[in-house]
Amino acid sequence: MIRRKPSESTKRIIVENYGSVVRNLSAYVFLIILLASLLALGMLYLLRLLGYFPSRAEAPLIYMIIFIITSAIIGTIIAYIVSKRILTPLAELKAAINEVEKGNFDVRVDGEGTPDVFKELIENFNKMTAELGGIEMFRSDFINSFSHEFKTPIVSIEGFARRLKKDDLPEEKRREYIDIIISESKRLTGLATNILMLNKLENQQYISDRVSFSVDEQLRSCILLLEKEWTRKGIEFDIDLEELELFTNQELLSQAWLNIIGNSIKFSGEGSTITVKGYKRDNRIRISIADEGEGMDEETIKHIFERFYQGDSAHASEGNGLGLPLVKRIIELCGGTIRVESQKGKGTVFTVFFKV
Repeated sequence: MIRRKPSESTKRIIVENYGSVVRNLSAYVFLIILLASLLALGMLYLLRLLGYFPSRAEAPLIYMIIFIITSAIIGTIIAYIVSKRILTPLAELKAAINEVEKGNFDVRVDGEGTPDVFKELIENFNKMTAELGGIEMFRSDFINSFSHEFKTPIVSIEGFARRLKKDDLPEEKRREYIDIIISESKRLTGLATNILMLNKLENQQYISDRVSFSVDEQLRSCILLLEKEWTRKGIEFDIDLEELELFTNQELLSQAWLNIIGNSIKFSGEGSTITVKGYKRDNRIRISIADEGEGMDEETIKHIFERFYQGDSAHASEGNGLGLPLVKRIIELCGGTIRVESQKGKGTVFTVFFKV
C-alpha cells in the first residue's frame, strides 16, 4: 500500500470536526466545573442546616477550604466518569487512524453508544476511510489499465521504427510506417492529456470562472470546429436549438461537447445525419446529440463511462477509453447529468440535463 496525503475534502472534514470537538469538550469542562461548584455550595448549606456555625473571624477561611476541597473531590469523580466514556471512542479512533496510516483503508470505528460530541467525527472518519479505499482501488485499476494502454502504442512505435532501419524498404512502405508512428505518437499525447485532465477533475469539487453564456451558440461553434472531420465523411447536421443561457465554466463545457460530437462523428457512417436538439422546459435545459451509427449493446452501455472501457470491436478501433469518463465528470462539475441510449444498428443518443 502507498501512503497518501489527505485530500482537500478530507482536510476540511478534519478541521471542521476538530473545531466541533473543541467546542463540545469546552462545554463538558464548563458543566463539570459548574456542577462541582453547585454541589460544593450544597454541602456548605447542609453544614449550616446541621448547626455548624464557625466564629465570624473563621467563617470565610473555613468556608473557602471546604468549598475548594469539596469542589475538587466532586469534580474529580465527575471528570473520571465522563472522561472514561469520552476517551474510549477516542482510543478506538486513534487505533483506527494508525491503521489508516499503515495503508489499511478497510478499518471502521463503531459509533454505537458514542457521545454526541464524537458521533459526527466518527461518521466522517468512516466516510473518509471509505473514500480512501475507493481511491486506492481506483489507483490499482488505473495503473493496470494505464500500463496496458500506454504500452500498446509504444510497442507499435518501436516495431515500425525498427522496420524503417531496413535499407531495402520501399518508399511507399516507409511513408506508411511513418504515418503509423505519427498516429501512435498522437495517441500517446491524447492519452497523457486526458489522464492529466481527468485526474485533475476527479479531485476537484467545484469549478471557478463561471460565466453566463449561450449554450446553443457554443454547440454551433463546436460543430464548426469539427467541420473537417464530418465533411470528410459526408455527414450532415440537423440542428434544432432554442436560445439557451447557462451559468457555468464555458471552456470546460466546450471540452465536453467536442468529445460527445467528435464521438458521434467517429462512429457515424458515410452520408449519415447527426441530430442536435436543445430546449428549456420547467427550469431545466435538455440537450440531445443523436447519431445513426452502429450503436452499442446493453453491456457496453453499462460501462461506457468507465475509464479505459472501449466497448465492442466497433467502438474499440480508436480512442483510449477516457473521453466519455471525462465528459461525465465535466458535466457533473457544471451541475448537470448525462444519459446515453443506444441500440445495435440504430445509433446512439447522448442527452445532457441542466437545472437553471
